[in-house]
Amino acid sequence: MNWKTRCAAVIPCLNEGARIAEVVLTVRRFVPTVFVIDDGSQDDTGAAAKTAGAEVLRHEISRGKGAALGTGWRHASQRGFSWVLTLDGDGQHAAEDIPGFLAAAQRNGAELIVGNRMEKPEGMPRLRRFVNHWMSARISRLAGVSLPDSQCGFRLMNLETWATLPVSAAHFEIESDVLLAFASQRRPIEFVPIQVIYKNEQSKIHPVRDTVRWFRWWWRAQGRLAVQARPSSFPSPVLALPPEGARRGRVII
Repeated sequence: MNWKTRCAAVIPCLNEGARIAEVVLTVRRFVPTVFVIDDGSQDDTGAAAKTAGAEVLRHEISRGKGAALGTGWRHASQRGFSWVLTLDGDGQHAAEDIPGFLAAAQRNGAELIVGNRMEKPEGMPRLRRFVNHWMSARISRLAGVSLPDSQCGFRLMNLETWATLPVSAAHFEIESDVLLAFASQRRPIEFVPIQVIYKNEQSKIHPVRDTVRWFRWWWRAQGRLAVQARPSSFPSPVLALPPEGARRGRVII
C-alpha cells in the first residue's frame, strides 16, 4: 500500500505554537500530507503549522478535541484519503513510531491501530497512569476484551469504517468513543507499543469538567449498547491471537 498517497495525518491543536512546527516536520517524513486543526488558538499555532508545510483548518472558537478531530477526519475523507494518522500537537508522540502503525495495518488488516504506552509506562505521571488504567478497565469490560491503553491519542484509523460508526464525542472522551465504537461493531483493532514522552507540557484536560463529560459519555454508551442488545444477543468481540512472533501487547479484535 502506498501510505504516502492513501494516508493523511490529522493533528488537533490548541495553543501549541511552541511545538507544532517541529511535530509537523517530523510527521511529514513518513506521512507527507498533514492537516492541522487549529481549535481556536490564541497564539501562532496556525501560522507555525502552515510554515512547516501543514494545511491548516481553523475553528474560530474552541469546540473541543473531538470536534477538531471530526473536522480533520471529514476533510481527509473529502480529499480522497482512506486512512488517517492522528496524534497530538504537543510533541508527546514520537514520529519515529509511525512505521509501526503502518506495518500493523498492512500485516493484520486491523482498521484501528492504537498506541500502547502501558507496556513500559515509566515516565508517565503517576496520576495519568492510574486514570488510564481505571478508564481502560471499564471500557474493556464493556467491550468484552482487553484494551490496554484506551486514552492514547496516537492512532491510525480507516476512514471508510469510521464513517459507518456512531462516533459523536466532541471533547477528550473522543478516544474512548472511537475505541468502543470499533470494538462494539467487531472491527479489527490492534495495539502497538510506543514511546512514552512527557516533558513540561501543560495538559489541556480540565480535571473536573472533562471528568464529568467522560462519565456522561460512559453512561450514555452503556445505555446505547444495552438498547442495541435487546432485539438479539449482543455479539461480544472475539479476541484473536496475534501472529506468531508478534510483539507482546498487540491485540486484535
